[in-house]
Amino acid sequence: MDRKVMGIMFLSFFAALLAACSASGGEETFAPQFPDEDEGTVKSSGSNVSSDSADPESSSGAVEDSTALMDWVVVPAASVTRGTATYSISTFEITTTEVTRGLYTKVMGSVPQQANEGEDFPVENVNWYQSVLFCNAYSKQLGRDTAYVYTSVGEESYLKDLSIDYAAKGAIRLPTENEWEVAARGGTTSTYYWGTDEAKKYAYYAQSKGPVAVAQYLPNEYGLYDMGGNVAEWVNDWYGSYENKDINDPTGAETGTNRVVRGGGWSDKATALASNERDKKAPLYKGHTLGFRLARSAK
Repeated sequence: MDRKVMGIMFLSFFAALLAACSASGGEETFAPQFPDEDEGTVKSSGSNVSSDSADPESSSGAVEDSTALMDWVVVPAASVTRGTATYSISTFEITTTEVTRGLYTKVMGSVPQQANEGEDFPVENVNWYQSVLFCNAYSKQLGRDTAYVYTSVGEESYLKDLSIDYAAKGAIRLPTENEWEVAARGGTTSTYYWGTDEAKKYAYYAQSKGPVAVAQYLPNEYGLYDMGGNVAEWVNDWYGSYENKDINDPTGAETGTNRVVRGGGWSDKATALASNERDKKAPLYKGHTLGFRLARSAK
C-alpha cells in the first residue's frame, strides 16, 4: 500500500480515536459524595447552626452526635418517695459523665478559666445560665429543637424571660432535680448509691486540689460516673419546698432565687454525696466546684 495512503488512514483513525475518548469522558459517572446518605450515616451539608458570632449559642463548627463526644444511658421510669408523696419520673436519657472541658470547647468555642488543665476534666466555673446556653448550642449543632426559650441575653449570660420546653423531644437540657436523683440512685434505695461499700471507690471528695478527669471511679448501677463528688452539678429546678402530693414528672417551683445543685463536689464531705442531698446556688453563681451533665427526654 502507498505510504501516503497509509498515512492518511492512520491520521483518520487517530482523529476518530480522540473523538471517541472525548465523548466517553463527558459521560463518565462518579461515585456519589455521600453514598450512605439515604441510611442517615452521613450528615448533609446543611446546618441549623447560626452564623451570628454574637450569638452565645453559635460555635465555630458542627458537632457530630457521636458517643465519642458523650455517652448516654436510658434511665427507666421510676419514682422518688418524699414523705407520703410519690414523684413519678418518665423514661429519659442522661450522660454517663459530667460535661468535659473538651466538649464544652468544641461546642462553645472557648472555656472559662479552669482550676487545672485537661480536656477530660469536668468543665467548671460556669453559672447556671452558661450551662443552659451550652445545652441550646449543642442541640442546635445536632440539628434538634432547643429546650430553653428566652428573649435576650444580659451580663454574665443572664437570660431574660426564660422558659423550658420539656416537650421538645431529644432537646439537650439539664436534668430536673428528681430525674437527677433517680439517675444517681441507679435503682437503689440506700443513702448512697454504693450502699455500704467504701465511698472512696466511687467518689472523689474531701480534697483541696480541684477536680479530676471524669470516670476515674466506679460507676453506679446505671453506668453513671461521678454522681457523687468531683464537681457538684446544676439541675433545672428552682430551689423550693417539695410538694406533699403525688406528681408525675415534677419540674420544681415555678419561681425562686436559687437553682438546685446536686451531687456534692471535690471539696465536700461524704454527707454531701448522699443521693437525696440537695444544695442551692444563685443562677449567676459560678465556682470551681460546680459543673453539670446533660439530659434529654425520651425520643
